[in-house]
Amino acid sequence: MKKIYLDYAATTPTHPEVVEAMQPYFGEIYGNPSSIHKFGQSARAAVEKGRDQIAKLLNSSTDEIVFTSGGTESDNFALEGVAFANKLKGNHIVTSAIEHHAISHCCEFLKKQGFEITYVPVNKEGIVNLEDVKKSLTDKTILVSIMHANNEIGTIQPIKEIAKIAHEKGVAFHTDAVQTAGHIPIDVKELDVDLLSVSSHKFYGPKGVGALYIKKGTRMVSFLHGGGQERNRRASTENVPGIVGIGKAAEIAIANMENEAKSLIILRDMLIDGLLSKIPDSILNGHRTKRLPNNINISIKYIEGESMLLNLDFLGVAASSGSACTSGSLDPSHVLLAIGLTHDVAHGSLRFSMGRLTTEDDIKYIIEQLPPIVEKLRAMSPLYNKKE
Repeated sequence: MKKIYLDYAATTPTHPEVVEAMQPYFGEIYGNPSSIHKFGQSARAAVEKGRDQIAKLLNSSTDEIVFTSGGTESDNFALEGVAFANKLKGNHIVTSAIEHHAISHCCEFLKKQGFEITYVPVNKEGIVNLEDVKKSLTDKTILVSIMHANNEIGTIQPIKEIAKIAHEKGVAFHTDAVQTAGHIPIDVKELDVDLLSVSSHKFYGPKGVGALYIKKGTRMVSFLHGGGQERNRRASTENVPGIVGIGKAAEIAIANMENEAKSLIILRDMLIDGLLSKIPDSILNGHRTKRLPNNINISIKYIEGESMLLNLDFLGVAASSGSACTSGSLDPSHVLLAIGLTHDVAHGSLRFSMGRLTTEDDIKYIIEQLPPIVEKLRAMSPLYNKKE
């Protein structure tokens, strides 16, 4: 049986060079980075090298990088850190209707703590309107958080322009770059963001490690309390092997990003065109070109995404019906509802996300195999028969 993995947006396979780089830090170099002896200082040197590698990926200073346990912690740290540090100044936070749950659920928590949340809508392609952002700001607004690119539909937001709007009102700006870091260029100075979240396992690094960029001068409070690690910004003994891994993954991404993106865009467009042309009543979700190089999200009317996924899995193909974090939920994707899809259409959505190991033959196989699956499922669909 074929084995085709097209769920890179959920997680990526750890790059062999990353695994090799991490290996010594599980056994040979095992000191605590906070210890002053040579064992500890060898570990400390590895942590600082990883910090430098992430800083180069984002074009930041090394002392603006804080290591975390992943994208969720980075997002929570950004929101709660700014919110509680500025609660005497204001209590209003602006975000979008299509954020990852690491943001939206954190906003729900902050609402219970007395903060007010405004969810800016998006258009049918998943892009926020700059005027809506501007109108949402009040004299109590302390933070705007809009994701760089959406994890489900791949749409890339105008981050630089949104940051400018926030800064004109003296408001801090955060972006969740979990889906973009390591895949498209990020320059925090050019984007002029105050905070930016990164997750290692989304760009061929290990799971369980991430980073938060915090621009110098950004007012924050600590998210975890304990020791004085990460310059007193994030307590907990550093995950040395993980930091070595995310650093190496960043180094590889810098070298390969441009060529990989060009290759993936060709495959992405081949799959989009192939499926839309062969499957009637199918629509592309997200912007046609302002999207991640590896993302395809398609709604196929009159059938459910889960049924298509099970049939694809039987053929050795791994894909998704949305975010892996929401699998198991019976509710349709909040992202797809936000771009105007009905519940029925949203339920019939598939996300294919590609990566460094994806081939043209993989794409041709999907284009060949999915239409018969759709035809079979529609033959059993009350919705399709009613349409007929």
